Amino acid sequence: MSEPALTPDQAPARGRLVLGVAWLGLSLAGLVGTWAFNLAFMADPQGLGYLEGWFANPASSSAAVDIIVVALAACLFMLVEGVRLGWARWVWILVPLSFAIAIAFTFPLFLGIRELALRRRERPADGR
Repeated sequence: MSEPALTPDQAPARGRLVLGVAWLGLSLAGLVGTWAFNLAFMADPQGLGYLEGWFANPASSSAAVDIIVVALAACLFMLVEGVRLGWARWVWILVPLSFAIAIAFTFPLFLGIRELALRRRERPADGR
């Protein structure tokens, strides 16, 4: 037996749920992926400081500048969007966490929470 077709007002809510879960999955991948390498570096720093390693050669320098610019843009977006959504108090926590843990963790985390919050706001009054 096939599933019943979604009504037009249910489809966006289901899409937001799927997207929210995907963002949260990427957040987990960002946390695990970055910290696996961070811990490996801490165990064997190979004589370089952490930030020195970012700029060890032209390829790593390019990647470092790329990540820094994207991180700053993501932090600005999180702050502006967080204030717009009424999250001004807690969204400020994500900015320092972006640099202490990883933007690869905090930005998809923010996007996942945002998507689920938008889903709740758009859900019909009957809760479907």
